Amino acid sequence: MAEEETFKVTDRRGRERESAPVELTPAPGPATGSPRQTSARTEPAEDRPRAAADLEGLFMMFGSSAVISLGDAPDPATGEHRVDLDQARDAIDLLRLLRDKTEGNRTERETRLLDQMLYDLQMRFVDASRRAPGA
Repeated sequence: MAEEETFKVTDRRGRERESAPVELTPAPGPATGSPRQTSARTEPAEDRPRAAADLEGLFMMFGSSAVISLGDAPDPATGEHRVDLDQARDAIDLLRLLRDKTEGNRTERETRLLDQMLYDLQMRFVDASRRAPGA
């Protein structure tokens, strides 16, 4: 039993468009007796704009967060340099977790970027730790 629904989409440029009717179908997965899950299907993948989400972007996001937390770059919100070693450690730990969990599923370029980034961030962390008051 499929339901049809029409909805309006506004893209980043502010353009609105009506989408084709959406067919809701059961999501794949084991039957658990929980309420019925659905997934929306709209247009074919080749017609949708591709988001720039990839592993390199994810690595850069956490790497940038670590650099800002180490005080080596200004905080984009305030423009100030601040040091937060706990937050920097968390970002570096997340990159290490991603390295472990994506082992064997990265391209050579992604692996090289991640390895270089981790090395650089760990060296920056050691330097920031030495500069920190009370170190």
